[in-house]
Amino acid sequence: MIEEDKVRRILAGLLIFIVSVIPVLALAGPALDTVKTNANVVLDVLGDPKLKGESGKKVKEQKVEAAADKLFDYVELSKRTLGLNWNKLSMEQRKEFVDLFKTLLRNTYIDKITAYTNQKVTFTKEMSLSENTMEVQSVVVSSSAQTPINYRVIKKNNDWKVYDVVIEGVSLVSNYRTQFREVLANNPPQALIDTLRKRTGK
Repeated sequence: MIEEDKVRRILAGLLIFIVSVIPVLALAGPALDTVKTNANVVLDVLGDPKLKGESGKKVKEQKVEAAADKLFDYVELSKRTLGLNWNKLSMEQRKEFVDLFKTLLRNTYIDKITAYTNQKVTFTKEMSLSENTMEVQSVVVSSSAQTPINYRVIKKNNDWKVYDVVIEGVSLVSNYRTQFREVLANNPPQALIDTLRKRTGK
């Protein structure tokens, strides 16, 4: 019911960004600088000679996950993904949904992260979407293609956090919103949570 194929290109593109070589900065700004800084933290982890081989794989994954936690606002991402359905969840259900959704993304794609090592990201600019949201635009350059990836960020407590990723015009939030809406159309919120539990093994 929740098909990863529909979002594989989006999150694969996101991982390309996370593990790309040091980005080239075109037009700097607070939001763009934040995204770039967190990306470089991941690059430092992946390039750490102490974390090579199987022995360092688990530590590397943990550090990459910690860096992603600093970059993404999983609560905001969850709220925007569920849309009006967010209001149907109790406080406990919301907390569990955020945790399960985060785990779903991590479990599906974290093991692929080391596969992307030869791409380069060029940041082009940042654009204002509203008073407290921006879109950081970038292009991932590989030997065979150039892929536009835009990061929508929101300002909270004087910090910028990613709440959506748009790959070639396709939004991560919109993709999952469609899938989750289908589940919730004729089922209570707990049905969606139970589905996510099965998918994540929790």
